[in-house]
Amino acid sequence: MGLTPASVFPLVTARALAREFTYLVPEGVAAGQIVRVRLGGRQLRAVVTELDVTPPSGIELSEIGEVVGRVPAALVELALWLAGYYGSTPGRTLALVAPASPKRRGERARPLEREALAAEPAPEKLTESQERAVDRIVQSLEGGGGSFLLYGVTGSGKTEVYLRACAAVLERGKGAIVLVPEISLTPQTLGRFRQRFGDEIAVLHSRLTGAERRDERERIASGQARVVVGARSAVFAPIADLGLIVCDEEHDPSFKQESDPRYDARTVAVKRASLEGAVAIFGSATPRPESWQALERLELGGRLAGKLPPVRVVDMRRERGFPLSAPLIDELDAVVKAGSKAILLLNRRGLTPALHCRACGQTLRCTFCDVALVLHSQGALHCHHCGYSEPEPETCPLCGSPELSRIGAGTQKLERELARLFPQLERIRLDADTTARPGALAEALARFAAAKSAVLLGTQMIAKGHHFPDVALAAVVDADAGLAQPDFRAEERTFQLLTQLAGRSGRGAPGRVVIQTFQPDSESVRFAARHDVEGFLAAELERRRELGYPPFRHLVRILASGLEQAQAMRLLEEIRDGIPGEELIGPAPLLRLRGRQRAQLVAKSAQPRRIAQRAAQLLAAAAPAMRRADLSAVVDVDPQGF
Repeated sequence: MGLTPASVFPLVTARALAREFTYLVPEGVAAGQIVRVRLGGRQLRAVVTELDVTPPSGIELSEIGEVVGRVPAALVELALWLAGYYGSTPGRTLALVAPASPKRRGERARPLEREALAAEPAPEKLTESQERAVDRIVQSLEGGGGSFLLYGVTGSGKTEVYLRACAAVLERGKGAIVLVPEISLTPQTLGRFRQRFGDEIAVLHSRLTGAERRDERERIASGQARVVVGARSAVFAPIADLGLIVCDEEHDPSFKQESDPRYDARTVAVKRASLEGAVAIFGSATPRPESWQALERLELGGRLAGKLPPVRVVDMRRERGFPLSAPLIDELDAVVKAGSKAILLLNRRGLTPALHCRACGQTLRCTFCDVALVLHSQGALHCHHCGYSEPEPETCPLCGSPELSRIGAGTQKLERELARLFPQLERIRLDADTTARPGALAEALARFAAAKSAVLLGTQMIAKGHHFPDVALAAVVDADAGLAQPDFRAEERTFQLLTQLAGRSGRGAPGRVVIQTFQPDSESVRFAARHDVEGFLAAELERRRELGYPPFRHLVRILASGLEQAQAMRLLEEIRDGIPGEELIGPAPLLRLRGRQRAQLVAKSAQPRRIAQRAAQLLAAAAPAMRRADLSAVVDVDPQGF
């Protein structure tokens, strides 16, 4: 049997090994196959990327080991593009598309819940705007693909358009991927897809065990499951003959991966659709400025079940009560008297966001992070970044004064206030503390749906995709929390959160919205109070054009961390000097996180790939010195937070 030299990429994370290696492969081995190779005394998995290559001179080539899997050619191409665009390594990006190692002997997957669901006699009758959207998607599907923004207010019927588009794809013998921000926060959407397509649905999410994930991938690769619903990593699902990718709630920042490779599933969806001639649909009631500017829009009409509710803005500068103002208390009293339901959003968990000493002026901070410790109702202070906790002190640990004051309010304090003022109203709290146990979120949502009169209170997770037809009141307790963030997207995120929460009220019945704020004149509050998405986006795009922010230019951030900030700064200075001819900001120090000092260098550029690739080259060259100094660095293209 003849042997052929081939290029392979080992599935390793080290930047020093971020290159192709040449091995001998026997006849029958093809590009995209996963093989075992020996490298540096270790047995590793690797992906074959090219056959019949010219071998390096003067080197005796080794032969590959066994073939252990396969990656579709389109996904190999996608992974290599991903490495270049995001300044990562091919080993890391190919690992995203390569199936995990085969199940070990005796390992079994738990039977996944595939509840028997009655099929839906017929689907909802489409409105004219829905029909136009579906027709345009089908036209593009038959014409080689394309990318669209499906825009419509909350409750305007976007999910039905997704379902019809998926059905059209299946009729043509193709498959579909439906991405949602967080699978646990969208049980109703997942339920509708399961009802419509039954056993043809596969679900991919982070809570699957390794064996369960392998079983789902096998169903997908074999064609048994032709519609995949999942979070961001599902964009790499091995669907053959891909026809459609849907990104629901496309404005949500959780589509961005926060570890290397820091890919954005929305950007990857566009690239994959382009490679495979598929259609990509990005749906939202509050689209990102990037999508509004770049994509062809398919606009839906108004809400299918009732008009959008009126919004009342409460100026907290004139109110004494917090977290509940007098107008909001009146509205909640009306909810109690009517026996209806309310949703209250406060995007801070815990009892009190900070404990402050009046004597020395210091705020109690985390030992490992430069952030304030949050007081929880169990009498403990917690760091919401690294998990550190300590008991609530009776005196200031810095000066010994007993004058400790509690600043602000979190969801636990809001829950206490509701219990004090409205004891007869059932309270259901949703935040990271109450939903840590598997199944707790679904139970809480089911309780709220079944309750005759209740209040659902919590962090931003309560504003994500939930459909409750009998909510009379939706209120934002503190609209200013997001505006204080040092991020150019602060206004956008605040507007999206306010508008999405407002859309939870008045579905099928009259509803009301209350926004409490100390900044009633901010653009995000003013436009949200009018449900004016188009007006907000026009103003935000003009501001970003003037400042040179996305979508008019890309941002690339190189983030370094180490035991000493001076070392992190020096590393970034070397990288800055190695990227001439670009607008670079910094390096600048950042807050300490998990005991490590951090710094960042930010580039504004129309060529993010060039910046990322050059930064990756410089980091690969510096890798040995970085290991000795215990330094780490990551390239972040189009970062979603600072």
